Amino acid sequence: MTGPAFGARLAELVEARGPLVVGIDPHLPLLRAWGLPEDASGLERFALTAVEAVAGRVAMVKPQSAFFERFGSRGIAVLERVLAAIRAAGALSLLDVKRGDIGSTMVGYAGAYLDPASPLAADAITASPYLGFGSLRPLLDSAYANGRGVFVLALTSNPEGQAVQRAIAADGRTVAQAVLDQAADANAAEGGPLGSVGVVVGATVGEHGHRLDHLHGPVLAPGLGAQGAGPADLPAVFGRALPLVLPAVSREVLGAGPDPVRLRGTTDRIAAEVMAIRTSELARSGR
Repeated sequence: MTGPAFGARLAELVEARGPLVVGIDPHLPLLRAWGLPEDASGLERFALTAVEAVAGRVAMVKPQSAFFERFGSRGIAVLERVLAAIRAAGALSLLDVKRGDIGSTMVGYAGAYLDPASPLAADAITASPYLGFGSLRPLLDSAYANGRGVFVLALTSNPEGQAVQRAIAADGRTVAQAVLDQAADANAAEGGPLGSVGVVVGATVGEHGHRLDHLHGPVLAPGLGAQGAGPADLPAVFGRALPLVLPAVSREVLGAGPDPVRLRGTTDRIAAEVMAIRTSELARSGR
């Protein structure tokens, strides 16, 4: 392995900075709201302003690759600079690409996003397990070898996902629970303070009946702010797994721009709310 495992690095940063994750989603309405041109120059000003304002205050920053890809090679060049800026601020980068394929194609994705020699290398990426959890093996192998992480989609908040994720498999588990269990198995084999295989469970899914507390890995919880969830909703969704949860917010923070002071202030406010709920719940449960 090259350097410390991702899970160990993440645990250390969460201890120092708290669990909040800020998404960098430069979609066109936000570029317009910031008064920026709808081109690669506007994309760069938006993304780097946001990163410079917030990346030194949170454990992890999550750029959404699609909003960079739409500008072609110039957008990808901006994404490379964004990933470098996140590193320079001492935060971890979680590149939201949701890749899922098989064989040599997955090996290619692993090389693109998890090999430190790649200009697009991130500390972790999101991945889809719906060609079978075993299809993710090239990503997991590369993550372990390079001290990187993989966050696997499990229970997403979009209504369309329920038809697949909550379907009952032959062994009586939902598909989502099978994904959660396989992520837990991968982390048990890795050991360490926190596993490097995370899962994605939406903060807006409500009561879901799935087991999460055995994961020994991080749980990315998108949906805070504009998508409808608040910090107070987290205990009901995640229960005993709350210490593993990384709540993610994007539009509520980015909507405070382009003023860096407002971006920082909004980030700090949400981070404080998350920490207050987390501390209160852990004290209540005696953990």
